Amino acid sequence: MRLIFKEILHRKLNFSLSLLAMMTAIGLFVAFFTMTNASIFETRRLTRDMGFNLRIIPSGTDMNDFWLKGFSEETMPEEYVNQLAQHKDILYAHVTATLHKRINWQDAEVILTGLSPELEPSGAKKAPMLFQLHPGTVSLGYELAQREGLHKGDSIVLFGQKFEVQSTLAETGSSDDIRIYLELGELQKLVNMEGQINEIKAINCLCLIEGKDPLDKLREQLHLALPGAKVTMNRTIATAREKQRVMTEQYFAKILPVVLLVCAVWIGAMAWINVNDRKQEIGILRAMGYGTMDIAGLFLGKAVLIGLIGAIIGFAAGSAFSLMYGPDIFEFTANKIKPIYSLLFWSLAGAPVFASLASFLPTTIAISQDPAVTLREE
Repeated sequence: MRLIFKEILHRKLNFSLSLLAMMTAIGLFVAFFTMTNASIFETRRLTRDMGFNLRIIPSGTDMNDFWLKGFSEETMPEEYVNQLAQHKDILYAHVTATLHKRINWQDAEVILTGLSPELEPSGAKKAPMLFQLHPGTVSLGYELAQREGLHKGDSIVLFGQKFEVQSTLAETGSSDDIRIYLELGELQKLVNMEGQINEIKAINCLCLIEGKDPLDKLREQLHLALPGAKVTMNRTIATAREKQRVMTEQYFAKILPVVLLVCAVWIGAMAWINVNDRKQEIGILRAMGYGTMDIAGLFLGKAVLIGLIGAIIGFAAGSAFSLMYGPDIFEFTANKIKPIYSLLFWSLAGAPVFASLASFLPTTIAISQDPAVTLREE
């Protein structure tokens, strides 16, 4: 160990450049991993906001009528949503029971939509996609709010019952702009349809399968869980969501190996220069009685030390970079950008090995030199 520290003090520049390479490798690894982790959360949030891509409707629905009206006139038991959620391994998420009813309100046709709380078949706790409605409140579509001049806190009357406007929604350019949202149970009572729904909305959690239609798998699962229902998929949303997720994951997988390779070559080059510049010193050490293991220990020990110090500083630098710039890039998931301390453990375990492997060839050359030949060259 004393010989290693003497070597470091004698070759400060070489040690500093090698340490810089290791710090860069670890720092970039930590920053890439942390930022990619945030990117995955951000991607999930943004693609989730594309909306539900699965619509589960009664099996007897006339599909021509369904697409013309925008919802099914047929109904199914509300219990279906619980049956679906009880299948823990089903590839659905954000399962929400809904009831739609077209009525005439304020001399115009509008759509009443009752929403249930979202359920997760996996049992995981996830942030809800839709706003949560409370009893006695409604949310109004953009056109209705604009036409009637209604704002949050105002009141409306439906079927002789007064409701407070909980929120007015942004313009969507769809039938949602003429929709009044209520809590599911309240709408069922208003229209005398207790325990009935006509649609379950969900997001599919099935990755794209090459050569296969994911909808076929989803329909198989639905048939087992709810024989009295069928599912339709918005393929545009489903495909865009999955492709974005895959792209984000592939970005990290392709960039990181390049970074690590460049840093490995950098560290190896520093070790090679160190060995080449010290041929005569190595010859003298061998002539003084230092054996093969002593010389190998000198160079590999130095590499291990560079790995340990580089791991600690690189982790700190990579985490600091992510915390400083990450929130500006990933606004929706800024609060999820935190130091990943498990990376420190892996850095401390992997960096010395990484540095040693990069220094292996130069070290092999160093211990194979004949001291007599080396000193004769001097």
